[in-house]
Amino acid sequence: MQSPILTYLQVLHSRLSDLKAGQVASYIPELTKANPEWFGISVMTTDGAAYCVGDADQEFTIQSISKPFVYATALADMGNGVAGKVGVEPTGDAFHSISLDPQSGAPLNPMINAGAITSTGLVKGESPEAQWRRIKDSLSAFMGRSVSVDEQVYRSESETGFRNRAIAWMLKNSGIIDGDPMAVLENYFRQCSILVSCRDLACMAATLANNGVHAVTGQRVLTPDHVERVLSVMLTCGMYNYAGSWMYEVGIPAKSGVSGGIIAVLPGSFGIGVFAPRLDEKGNSVRGVDVCKRMSQDFNLHVLTNAGNANSVLGRVYTGAEAPSRRIPSPELRAYLDEHAHRIKYLCLNGFLAVDGIEFVIRRMQELAPVTHSFILEMHQVSGISDSAALLLNEAIKGFGDDGIATVFSRMHGRAGILAPMRRTARNADRAGAHVSVDVTQPLRLTARNGERGFLTFEDNDLAAEWCENRLFGETTRAPASAALLADSPLFKGAPDTLIRQMETASESRVFAAGERVLEAGEKVDGRFFFVESGRVSILVPLHNGGHLRIASLGPGMTFGEMALLGQTIRSASVHSETEVRCRVLKVGDFNRISDQHPLLKITFLENLARDMADRLQGANKWIAALA
Repeated sequence: MQSPILTYLQVLHSRLSDLKAGQVASYIPELTKANPEWFGISVMTTDGAAYCVGDADQEFTIQSISKPFVYATALADMGNGVAGKVGVEPTGDAFHSISLDPQSGAPLNPMINAGAITSTGLVKGESPEAQWRRIKDSLSAFMGRSVSVDEQVYRSESETGFRNRAIAWMLKNSGIIDGDPMAVLENYFRQCSILVSCRDLACMAATLANNGVHAVTGQRVLTPDHVERVLSVMLTCGMYNYAGSWMYEVGIPAKSGVSGGIIAVLPGSFGIGVFAPRLDEKGNSVRGVDVCKRMSQDFNLHVLTNAGNANSVLGRVYTGAEAPSRRIPSPELRAYLDEHAHRIKYLCLNGFLAVDGIEFVIRRMQELAPVTHSFILEMHQVSGISDSAALLLNEAIKGFGDDGIATVFSRMHGRAGILAPMRRTARNADRAGAHVSVDVTQPLRLTARNGERGFLTFEDNDLAAEWCENRLFGETTRAPASAALLADSPLFKGAPDTLIRQMETASESRVFAAGERVLEAGEKVDGRFFFVESGRVSILVPLHNGGHLRIASLGPGMTFGEMALLGQTIRSASVHSETEVRCRVLKVGDFNRISDQHPLLKITFLENLARDMADRLQGANKWIAALA
């Protein structure tokens, strides 16, 4: 299944490909050679998952996007000494403005050319050549590969960079640059001429999003305190005289370059790289700005509304073999589930589900998909989900359904903060209509096809597990038993046929309609127990909040109410019929009369009952182990 994130990026790329506004940069002659139709988008998560569309591998020169990374290198080399040479105040001026502090002569921030040239001069190195090696190695570490320079662009910048030469001499005059300002400036031209791709930019941005640890190599590139400073100036100064509007409309730390690149960073989640050479009047990529705007709006990415770690939304992951449904299966069903129940996967989700968290969950589901038949998303600890995240999750459910994998939800009954966004973002009537909420007290009448591409919720994990088990069993040609005789009961296994016939003669046949109450918790035991000949019943324990917990589901060959044989006087659980049920009802007095005459019957019954209780305890222990 293709990732919904990739599908989203493909649609976004297609829509914005028709945007023709803006012009390719011309103040550096070599940049005019860029194809104005180049357009790539790349997103990389903090754990290195990359989603790329369009011309994501087309190389271009990094230009001003180098500024935050060289500033980061200066911080790593000089620490607090950087603050005395370059400030952090937004200017509201263009990138090539001469914005210097009137008292100290220091540039106001490291994102304008004056501040960037200063940062280049602050990088550690005993000579300009040593400084260049340090810059090159640092940017290589951020990219995760060795970098190279476009020599033609470098020469073009150096031959036409008169304004930057004037800025460098002004910095020298103010004592901001030590040594030869022209040597520093040449290194600045070289760093701007480093070749990158859109994929590289996303990787660099993801490394900042990952608190300075490279998203792919796992190498620490920058310390957390320096990451914080770099992202701060990117957020307030990275888009030059568009920075205020950017903060208001997009709200993500970012940096643009005149070659058409933009990086954007969502701390703790992912990095974005965009490349499209046509620029607006402020020197920012027209398509690049629009990509970031739309992603911020569609995915609610503004840093002032985003919190948490994407990975934290996914808690325990376990299988249907570890936590089967509480139904008592027939022998053939038990054998099949023993072999295949591991293909049912539970994923326990936590907290508020935003796009980054859902992306992580979907990616984990994709990893599990080759060995999965059904997913159960346990929503008990989820506080809410954004519309954008719900849209991605709905798309994922549809995609998994296309691949034959069902996805169902459990424990979200009455949760408007989850249900409403999921319903709103269903793309068509068929999928919206596939929503079913299953109550634990009602018959489970769903076929295996319901929910495979739609939105299906269950009151509890047990109902969800049983639905998935039914679907799993449906792929085999084996048919579960639809009817049983009293001799088939596990509790009477080993009893002589003559005694079984006596009990059949003493019992009566009863039929209960689907949904009918058979027994009620709290009522007095009336001296009867029941053997299921056909259909299914649910054993329900009442909860303090008025709800119910299903502790078992019984089918043909199973018994209930048998605790009356051990002297129970008050019923501790209710019994509801899931389907039409036919039972044989035997009075305790009749059973005792027969077993008094034939003690072997009671001995056999008690041995089988003890074995059954042990099996149920073992099943309960498996549930506890799965949830621990």
